[in-house]
This record gives sequence, C-alpha cells and structure tokens, in this order.
Amino acid sequence: MIIILKHGATDEQIDHVVERIEAMGLKPHLSKGTYRTVIGVIGDEEKIQTAPLTAIPGVEDAMPVMPAYKLASREAHPQPSVVEIGSGKATTKIGGGHFGMIAGPCAIESAERLDEIAGEIKAAGANVLRGGAYKPRTSPYSFQGLGEEGLKILREVGDKHGMPVVTEAIDPRHVELIAEYTDMIQLGARNMQNFVLLTEVGMTKKPVLLKRGMAATIKDLLMSAEYVIANGTTEVVLCERGVKGFDNSCRNMLDIAAVPQVQLMSHLPIIVDPSHATGRPELIPACALAAAACGADGVHIEVHNCPEDAMSDGPQALLPAQYKEVAAQIRKVAEAVGKTF
Repeated sequence: MIIILKHGATDEQIDHVVERIEAMGLKPHLSKGTYRTVIGVIGDEEKIQTAPLTAIPGVEDAMPVMPAYKLASREAHPQPSVVEIGSGKATTKIGGGHFGMIAGPCAIESAERLDEIAGEIKAAGANVLRGGAYKPRTSPYSFQGLGEEGLKILREVGDKHGMPVVTEAIDPRHVELIAEYTDMIQLGARNMQNFVLLTEVGMTKKPVLLKRGMAATIKDLLMSAEYVIANGTTEVVLCERGVKGFDNSCRNMLDIAAVPQVQLMSHLPIIVDPSHATGRPELIPACALAAAACGADGVHIEVHNCPEDAMSDGPQALLPAQYKEVAAQIRKVAEAVGKTF
C-alpha cells in the first residue's frame, strides 16, 4: 500500500500516520519529496485493506500496489491459464492458445430440436454445446426455461454428440442441480455482480463462464471473477458480450478492445459473444472474425434451426448453415493468429 499525504501535511500528522501503521504491525517507509510526502507500507496487506486510512488527518489517498483482483491478476499468474471443460473424449480446452467454439440455442425447447441443432453445429466445428434451462427474462410472462427437464435434455444431447455442455445459473438454489448435469456453469451479464450466486458457483469447483455486465468496467468483471476463484473454482473463462451505449442501432456496444486489455491485466481466458453484443445476425460474422483476429480465446454464438419459432432470442440466432460458414472463417483467422482447436 502507498499512502499519499496532503500538500502541507504537518510533521505531527505525518508522525501520527506512521504510528497508526506501526500499531497495525506493519512497517512504514517514509519518502519526503519537494511537494509531497509518500509513505510505503510493507507487511501483511490484509491488515490494512479495511483500515479507514483516508480518514486520518493529513492523508489524501491510499493506493494498493497490487490490484484488488489478486487471484485473477497477471501478477499472480504470469502465464495464460488453460480451462479444461468436460471429461473423456468430450473435452475442450479454452485459453493458452486453445480456441473455444461455444454454440447452441438460447433456450432448450425440446430434445428433438436440441439434438438436431447439436448435430449440425458439431459438424460445423463447435466444441461446446450451450442451451438455457433457466432463463432470466425481462418480462415475468416470457418463457422461463424447462428447468431440470431442460438440464436432462442438455446432458443427454451433449453426451450423444460428444460435446461438453454449459448452461446458465440464475438462482443460488439451482446451482447444485446445475452442477450435477453440466460441465460448465454460465453466469450471465445480469448476474455478474450477484455476489451470493458467484460464491455458490465458486464452491462447486466447476469451470465457470462469466459474462461481463452491461454497465460493468473491466475491473468490475475481474473483481467478480475474483469472487469465484476465491471460493474454490480456479477455472474461469471471461466473456465480453457488449456494454450499454447511446446508439440503439445494435442491442449493445461490442467492446472488442476489452479482449487485449483483459489479457494484459489477467491470466484468465476471454471469449466474445457477438450474438448478445449486436442482437443482429447479419453483424455476427464480422464481429466473430474481429474477436478471433484480436486474440480472443473463443466465440459464443447462438444458433437455432428455426429462429421464427424460437422461444427466446430468435431474432439474433444464426441458422445452422450460416454458422457453418462463419465457423470455417473463424477457424482460418484463429489459426492465423496461433490458436488451436
């Protein structure tokens, strides 16, 4: 921790700050400049994290040397992490040069429909099947998902096609059940800062897909990842899915620069979801290719074989034939920047 004193702080105030630091069992290192006095604090930082240092007379600011998201930071883990999803032959790696191709419908509607979609996206190159069993909807009257029945369908279809599966948890009460059926648990944008849910999911020790909130900073996203990691789950994949902007031509504003920025700050893999970012199928291919080109560790794309009949987010889903075409293009771009599948 570095404590910056106010311009004109008196010797008595400086001595008082030093005394407070020493009383906490820490070692102060005083540095007096021409205009400012700075005190470096050495020792167990947990003792000082909750101390109201800026309330001490003469103190202007107190800044941690290490980021607050210690476990998720590059400093804590210099090499990129690799997250392994699934088991046996149905295993996929994301991060550290491994590229994830997550695809499937927004919601699980029936076994027959999911089976058909899974077969087509697997043939096109997808390596993780997604589908929502519990859906957080803006309207309480919209389709909320099939619940446990949907989880059973997702597991059976994933096993049939040799694909690990991921679905979203929206309630701490569902976490144990979801962990039983799936290989990876998704935390959606609306729940990125649901700290009770983050804690529960972290305790499952299942791989986690954590989406960025619609109004969240990159630091906010990493702090949420820190919650998950601190509670036991070390395998976390971040997802950029667009943030709110002032332009309503797209569903959200895709922050493609978040990908290299996160990679500078954290060792965790980061993928991009162009479906939720744009909400427009005609824009998804270009944004998916941009994600691969800028070094993302994967893409998350919604696919439905009859979008006009979809119970959730049909207008932003690609048809299987469209996904096949863009998947082939993504593979070429990702391989060009050193990714493997």
